[in-house]
Amino acid sequence: MTSPEPWKLAQPGNWTGTKGLWIAIGAIALVGGGAFGLRGRTAPTPAPIVAPLPAPTVVTALGQLEPAGEVIILAAPPSGTDSRIARLLVEEGDRLRTGQVVAILDEADRLAAALERADRQVDSARAALARVRAGAKRGELNAQVAEIDRIRAQQSGDLVSQRATVDRLSAERDTQLAAQRATLIRIEAELANAQIEADRYSNLFDTGAISASQRDSKVTTLRATRAQLQEARANLAQIDASYREKIVEARANLDRIRTTSVAQISSARANLDRIAEVRPTDIQVAQADLAAAIAAAKQARADLDRSIIRAPRDAQVLKIYARPGELVGSQGIAELGQTQQMEVVAEVYDTDAPKIRLGQAVKITSDAFPGELRGRVSRQGLQVRKQTTRDVDPSANLDERVVEVRVQIDPADSSIVAGLTNLQVKVAIDLQSAPPR
Repeated sequence: MTSPEPWKLAQPGNWTGTKGLWIAIGAIALVGGGAFGLRGRTAPTPAPIVAPLPAPTVVTALGQLEPAGEVIILAAPPSGTDSRIARLLVEEGDRLRTGQVVAILDEADRLAAALERADRQVDSARAALARVRAGAKRGELNAQVAEIDRIRAQQSGDLVSQRATVDRLSAERDTQLAAQRATLIRIEAELANAQIEADRYSNLFDTGAISASQRDSKVTTLRATRAQLQEARANLAQIDASYREKIVEARANLDRIRTTSVAQISSARANLDRIAEVRPTDIQVAQADLAAAIAAAKQARADLDRSIIRAPRDAQVLKIYARPGELVGSQGIAELGQTQQMEVVAEVYDTDAPKIRLGQAVKITSDAFPGELRGRVSRQGLQVRKQTTRDVDPSANLDERVVEVRVQIDPADSSIVAGLTNLQVKVAIDLQSAPPR
């Protein structure tokens, strides 16, 4: 945009007004020429002299307030899981120092534990390397021999204990099965007797010697005895299956103890051989283990640092988008800006862009603050793009091509608009002002 002075018609961006002016001048010239032809050889009428339009001295444009260096969006680092805020240590409006902690993600505790574990592994690997370099000691050899003896003694005790468990379960099974079989024999005898009684009472009932209720009681006793026999047989099968399963498990534990003990003794013997002989390759292996542990600790420390969100530079918290317990969305955690130094991102028409120079004085106005602010052109964009800042005038052209020009506000005026990020303002760039030296 340019200022509304009369010379605006002569600017490249206002070709319509200039074109109309020259069309009018041409029409006057044509009328004069025709009149000369009709009158014959009369003296030609001199063409009117048009005074050159004054060159513009001011370029106006719309823009927005931003902190110097643009607005910073703090986001969670990419990971395989969704990041959630565990602690938020700032509020909107707080001023931060470079490196100050802004938020801590919920995975920080887990990563801190992983770092602690990695550091302990480094200590262990470093101690192992020192032990290898020091060579074998008589005390270490004796300790390893004692370890082998301990494993053997423990193996013997465990085997004896587990064999005893197998024998005990077998004895319990035999006892339980014998008792249940005795119960089964008793119930079978009771069933045979109940069958005889039921048959005898049935015959007596048929001859009319007893009542139906007396016969039915014997039949009921027979049925109950049959049910007891079925239950006893089921209990016998259950006891046998239960103890069979326990004995199988106990024997499997016995085999496992044997296998584990053999593996432990083999490992202990191998360690004894390793202690007894120190070779250059042993030192190289220990060094490699230490290097791997250090690398793992560095990775764990880097992972922990990624879960602690810090301010990348001195700035002020403009907006918070994620609070404790919330997932970090596409907007990030917070927006930061260097509001101690504000600037204006102005959109200058592409026809006016060649007139802009670094250091030119600028006046900034808005209805949101009284008076006007002062600044200077600090940077000019290198691309022409569509206008994004809209005028309140509904008849304004919404498809203008503009160039981005950044205006640094004077420090004395910057504090006035420190809390007005994204405010739309008007700027007037003085084309005749000289850059500061």
